[in-house]
Amino acid sequence: MLLLDPASVWRAATAWHPATRVAFRFFGTYFTLYVLTTQMLQGILVLPVGEFPNLGEVPPVRPVVSLVATHVFRVSSPLVITGSGSGDKTYDWVHAFTVLALSVLITVVWSALDRRREHYAPLQQWFRLFARFALGSTMVTYGMIKAIPLQMPAPGLTRLLEPFGHFSPMGVLWYSVGASRPYEIFAGCAELAGGILLFFPQTAMLGALICLADSIQIFTLNMTYDVPVKLFSLHLIVLSLFLLAPDARRLLNVLLLNRAAQPSTMIPLGRTIRVRRIGLAAQVLFGVYLVAMNLHSARAAWTQYGGGAPKSPLYGIWNIEQMAIDGQTRSPLTTDYDRFRRVIFDRPTQAAFQRMNDTFELYGAKVDTSAKTVTLTRGPAASPGSFTYEQPSADVLVLNGSIDGHTMQMRATLFDRKNFLLVSRGFHWVQEYPFNR
Repeated sequence: MLLLDPASVWRAATAWHPATRVAFRFFGTYFTLYVLTTQMLQGILVLPVGEFPNLGEVPPVRPVVSLVATHVFRVSSPLVITGSGSGDKTYDWVHAFTVLALSVLITVVWSALDRRREHYAPLQQWFRLFARFALGSTMVTYGMIKAIPLQMPAPGLTRLLEPFGHFSPMGVLWYSVGASRPYEIFAGCAELAGGILLFFPQTAMLGALICLADSIQIFTLNMTYDVPVKLFSLHLIVLSLFLLAPDARRLLNVLLLNRAAQPSTMIPLGRTIRVRRIGLAAQVLFGVYLVAMNLHSARAAWTQYGGGAPKSPLYGIWNIEQMAIDGQTRSPLTTDYDRFRRVIFDRPTQAAFQRMNDTFELYGAKVDTSAKTVTLTRGPAASPGSFTYEQPSADVLVLNGSIDGHTMQMRATLFDRKNFLLVSRGFHWVQEYPFNR
């Protein structure tokens, strides 16, 4: 982006339209409050150890939002605030309303007290810097956990066995993206590109354009697959548009009107070349720090719970060919609820038993390869059962033990995961006919 001499830019910025001044006061206030009281602040303040708290979930914000929920929206049920994973909770919507109402009030008071000011050009540049890093750090966070495929995992063994019709719309989206690791990496790189470009003043407009396209895609998927991040992704769109607003006329001239675009009239941060260079270096270094910290976290997560995480020593889908309960052999009848069809070992701490009606019983599990035992858990204290196991061959598993007071003996054979087309089909450059099954 070409910047003019600061003195000439100051002269060009001496007469903002009254509506522009009001819009800047409102959006500046709203996005400052929103960023400071949501996960976006955690994206900027990435700590080497621990995590910066979400200020929207602690006093004084939390009691204020709770009061608004109770007295304005008549919410009587307890508010879900933490530990949900959803960004569209009642609390989130009331929080956004509270920030909106407070921003309107501040804008009115600010406009009345500061009505003689002709422009906010210097403040605009400082807020623009804040907004660039707020949006950029958020896109880097989300982009990194797709570029290193974590957000949408590849379908696990249990998921591969579930009928497609049992998936929720969000589950369909999540695991269809996760089933195509190259696509997830591509989507993550697109988000990373937009976020990283925002860290450089000269490439901020291009970064905002890419972030706008990314955010519209994210928002559309959230709306059409019922992903509970609709409210947050909408804010990413509006924040991208806010960053592009000063260059809207220039973009219109180039993209639609086939006219030459004049140099930017935005005031650079710093009145001297030395100060501007120091500011640029600080922005670049901070951007590099954010990318490095996110990369470190994502790589660690990849080996903890992502595709690089350890698998169970008994990893696989095991079809139960023979089963006895309390000494009585049970035939594989779909009407026999107590009989199991399969046992699935995926993660080292998980086990799942699939009943004859295709429902699943999920347990925590600890496999001791020395003692050849499997201990099942459910909840922090409950221990519903345990087994000893033998493997006469690599594809045969024999389990003897009990669950919920019933003795059980099972002989199972390994089902090859590659029998699933979703796993084995792969990529083909040449196809004589579509392979759409």
